[in-house]
Amino acid sequence: MDSPLLLVHTTVGDRQAAERLATLLVEGRLAACVSIGAPITSVYPWEGRIESAGEVPLTIKTSPERWPDLRHALVEAHSYDVPECLAVPVLDGNEAYLAWARDWMHQDKK
Repeated sequence: MDSPLLLVHTTVGDRQAAERLATLLVEGRLAACVSIGAPITSVYPWEGRIESAGEVPLTIKTSPERWPDLRHALVEAHSYDVPECLAVPVLDGNEAYLAWARDWMHQDKK
C-alpha cells in the first residue's frame, strides 16, 4: 500500500525558529500541518563531546510527492549544520484528514 502521508520529525533551537519554519512549510504548501511540541532536552554526540541542548520538536505532515521539496526547504532554512529530518510513512488514518491534507498541498497556490 502506498503511504497517503509522511510524518516528518525535526527539532529546532527555540519556539521562534519552530514557528518560522512551520509557517514557511505550510505557506509553501510543502506541509499540510506542522505540530510544534513542548521544549525537550536532547543528548547527542557532536565533535567528539556529548552535548545536551534544549530543543523544540516539530511533527510535519506532508505527502510523498512533496517530501523531496520539503526536505530541501527544511535543510536550507534550518540553523543547524546537520538538521534532523526523518520521514515515516503513515499506513492509515482518518480518511477525511488525509483528504484535507492532500487537498491543501496539491491545490494551486492562491
